[in-house]
This record gives sequence, C-alpha cells and structure tokens, in this order.
Amino acid sequence: MTIIIFGLILILLTFMGAPLFAVILAAAMIGFYLTGVDLSVIAIELYRIADTPLLMALPTFTLAGYIMAESKTSQRVVRLTQVFLGWMPGGLAIVALTTCAVFTAFTGASGVTIVALGALLFPALVQAGYKEKFSLGLVTTSGSLGLLLPPSLPLILYGIIAQQMDSGRDVMITDLFLAGLLPGFLMIILLSFWSLWANRSNPIPKEKFSIKEASAAFREAIWEIPLPIFVLGGIYGGFFVISEVAAVSALYVIIVEVFVYREIKLNQLPGIIRQAMVVCGGILIIIGMSLASTNFLIDAQVPMKLFELIQNYITSQIVFLILLNILLLLLGAILDIFSALVIMIPLILPVAVGYDIDPVHLGIIFLANMQIGYLTPPIGMNLFIASYRFDRSITTLYRASLPFMLVLLIALAIITYWPGLSLMLTGR
Repeated sequence: MTIIIFGLILILLTFMGAPLFAVILAAAMIGFYLTGVDLSVIAIELYRIADTPLLMALPTFTLAGYIMAESKTSQRVVRLTQVFLGWMPGGLAIVALTTCAVFTAFTGASGVTIVALGALLFPALVQAGYKEKFSLGLVTTSGSLGLLLPPSLPLILYGIIAQQMDSGRDVMITDLFLAGLLPGFLMIILLSFWSLWANRSNPIPKEKFSIKEASAAFREAIWEIPLPIFVLGGIYGGFFVISEVAAVSALYVIIVEVFVYREIKLNQLPGIIRQAMVVCGGILIIIGMSLASTNFLIDAQVPMKLFELIQNYITSQIVFLILLNILLLLLGAILDIFSALVIMIPLILPVAVGYDIDPVHLGIIFLANMQIGYLTPPIGMNLFIASYRFDRSITTLYRASLPFMLVLLIALAIITYWPGLSLMLTGR
C-alpha cells in the first residue's frame, strides 16, 4: 500500500508541473513518514552526497565544458579534424561525426554541440555537395554521440549513483570511462559507413591533404590538443584521481581561453561560471533528493520486490535486456538524461544485477539508449534544438534523422548483447 501511495504522489506532482527535485523529495518524505522513519535521514543523505570527493568532478568538468563552448574551440577542432580526415571518402561527414563526439564528451550536453557546431558544419556539408536532408540528419544525430566518451558528465553521474546503491559489485568511474570507449567508437564507425553508403550515388569531391594547412591547423589548436590526452593519461597513469583531473582541466581551460587565446575576457568569466554552476547546482540538488528517495526504496525493498515480480514472468536475460531497451528508449524520449539517471538507476540496477548483468555494462546500455532517445519523438531534445537552430520543422528533422537512428539501434543491439565490447578494456 505504501508503494502505491509513493508512486501516485510522484505521478500527481509531476503532472502538476512541480520541479523534479521537489517531486522526489516529497515522495521520499511521505514514504518515510508513512513507514515511521525519522525525516532526519534525508539530511543525512544530503550530507553523505556532500561528503563524496568524486562529486567535485561534476562542477569542474561542467565549467571546463562551458568555457570551451563560449570560445572558438569548436572552430579549431573542426578545422583540425577536417585537415586530417577531409581527404577520405565522405571525409567531411566523418569530420562532423568525430568533432561533435569529442565536443559533446567535454561539454556534456548535446544541445550545446548542435548550437556551437551546427552553424559551422551544416552549411559546410551542403556546400560540399551533401544533400540538405542528409546534412540535417547527420548534424542532429551527431549532437549526442559523445555521451559514452570520457569525461562525459552522464558517465560520472551514473558512477556516483551506482556507487551509492552498493549493488555488491564495484562501479568505478575509471572503469566506466574505459567501458564507453569502444561502444562510442562503434557508433561513430557505423554512422561513418552509413554516410558513405547514403552518398554512394552522389560523388562528393575529396579535399587534398595539405601539409601547410595541417601545420597551420595544428599550431592553431596546439593548446587544446593535449586536453583529452591529459585527462585520460592523468587518470590511467595514476597521476590524478577523477576529481583532481577535473579541477586541473578546468584551470587549464581557463588559462588557455582567457590568457593564451584571449577569446574570453576576464569580466565575462563570472557570467560563464554562474551559468555552469546553475546547471550543475540543479543536477546536484536532484542527486541529493534522489539518494534520500533511493534510501526509502531500499528500506521498503522495492527493487527486490520488483525483481521477484519480473522474474515470475521473465527468466531469460536476453528477454529482460530486450524489454529494458524498449523501456529506456521510451524514457529517453520523454526525460532528459540526468532526470532519467536519478529516477531509474535505483530501480533498474538491483534488478539487472539479479539477471547477472555487470553494472558497468548496464551503464553503457543505459547511456546508449538515452543517446538515441534524444532523437526520438515526442520530446527528443535534439529534434527541438535543431529545429530552432536550423529553422526546420520537427517532422522534417525526424525524417532526416530516422536512418541515422536505425544505425544507432543496430549499434545498441551489439552493445547490449556483446558485453565484452564494453568490458574488455576494463578487465572485468
């Protein structure tokens, strides 16, 4: 009975338009009250999340991403990748996919990628001879490609929530960073092959490789090229933990963009910091409230009861994964990725572990689904952002994105049913 009341309150407040953190908090408070638990546990949960050293990575990586988005980093990255990949068949399409993936990995938001890179890539693709429909679909799809690549904020957030769940299996952020690499590259490669196939009857002139242009592009981006190497090398070389490398990365980006390139003035910096912290603050308060809610769910044995209920009807891991993907694709179409993570992971993770699914593999499956959800009607975020950015109707963008979405679904099937793709680099 308590669980039913808990769920009804959650649904009612959501439809009334209450903020997500308020919905989660209200449900947790009522749940604890009805079960006779002192409400001070909520304050304890907030302190527990505030005392998590790993949490420092969220605001610092967010700040670094916002500063890069406000500068001309996107232009330098596009130029650099175009020089080194533009000579290939379908080179500019591969440039768009690669650049967007790298940019999204560091900014943590597909909308920022579409806005920042769309003005550069869409006209360039059309001018190079690619059809407008193909170009729209490519840029809209590419906006969310980097969510599986480090140092993606959703990867970090999943790791924080999974660690608080104590599922019986370690979930390290370093493992998640490694686990996302091959699935992320798989998506880029499959989309690249599709781009070549889709333009097979529409020959696109290749750009000639120029050592002079390559040297100029390399010199222009010389301060930003070391950043991904620095992040991964710092973590896996044992020089920094995640929170430290995030802080140093943010400091490095500030020095480069403000004092070296001088594209951001000192008086602009407080405004950018404020924007980044408003977004990050919203995420943090939702995490704090969700941990209190998670504590109630565990006390009420909701995940275990859910697992027992599902196991009565589904005994096969394969069938469970099929249904899980369907559920996550639907959630991705109606929820943003951060809301989906804090609401669903406490419910899904214990059930998935019961079906002998590795939590790290589950995280990659979850984020791959959310990535595709950005393209899925009725509330696919990329569709609305691209509609505003390129002044095209939602239906036009959906038709343009549909072939790319089907390719991503093939990639999702491979990621789901081949755990080794995600886990082979982690040694799990």
